[in-house]
Amino acid sequence: MLIGEVARRSGVSARMLRHYESLGLVRPSGRTGSGYREYSMEDIQRVFHIESLRSLGLSLREIGRALHEPGFTPSALVDDLIRQTRERIAAETELLTRLRRIHAAEPADWENVLKVVALLQALGSKSADARQRAALSSGEEVPVPVEALVEAALSETDANVAGALRWALARSGEGGPALLAEGLGSPVAAVRERAVRSLVEMPGDEATARLRDALAHPDAVVRGCAALALGTRGVADAVPTLLDMIVQGRNDTDAADALSVLSSDATLADRIATGLVERLAGGTTEAPARGRLTQALAGIPGPKASHALVELSHDEDRAVALTAAYLLRLRDGFGRD
Repeated sequence: MLIGEVARRSGVSARMLRHYESLGLVRPSGRTGSGYREYSMEDIQRVFHIESLRSLGLSLREIGRALHEPGFTPSALVDDLIRQTRERIAAETELLTRLRRIHAAEPADWENVLKVVALLQALGSKSADARQRAALSSGEEVPVPVEALVEAALSETDANVAGALRWALARSGEGGPALLAEGLGSPVAAVRERAVRSLVEMPGDEATARLRDALAHPDAVVRGCAALALGTRGVADAVPTLLDMIVQGRNDTDAADALSVLSSDATLADRIATGLVERLAGGTTEAPARGRLTQALAGIPGPKASHALVELSHDEDRAVALTAAYLLRLRDGFGRD
């Protein structure tokens, strides 16, 4: 078979076939009387072998080794190809992400494109100062895509930079709460905590809704942060989690303060007082927890909390009784004032 026919059947150009020949990869088995290259079926099969190996990403030099060295084993080469392919995919994915973020910023001209690129590079800098400056300057001239801010916030370990990123996120507009909520599903506890702390500082109804969802999260840190934030926002759904925090001694002072804020609603104050009393009456509640629950009643107004303190002033646990009696005296003092 002549070179033109081989090229037509194999899809490999005549020029490339000649190049393969010059490298010693495939040589036509014969020549015609006129001196034209003539390929046998074995030669054509070798051409297909070369193309198959090229499709795996092998260089022509590596293909030559594979075809000519009898002791050549493919495993090490395939492992290397896998590594190279993964690196290439990672690089291409990173480039695609950067391009999408630039597109999301809707730059008006190439100068704005360069500014967005500079900000994105600064957010990924090894210098904490550079990252903090980038966070604080975001949105001044060109908007930084919220995805970039969320990614930076979820990976930031420096406290000052993290604060700046949360501030920038709070000013970033839509999209932040949903992306941060995805961070709550991370298998890494530190990432989940960064996500919920960033979500706490996001304003608006969507952030509040995401925090409500976080009350059912299996991570106690996530639940606690969400409950404290919702308490200051006046969301009654946070009450059970706040009560649990007091019993368990996790940020119990902050939890009691949040319950006090919620109890400004008279109906809710009765519900909170009832919840505290029920936890106090629980047979499994240990002495330290009963003391914390008693102290939490101090910030709850209304007759139900007062009645509970009167009952507790006669409690068998002397520490609880003394605490309740002291709180009652304070309550009576404030009442006279």
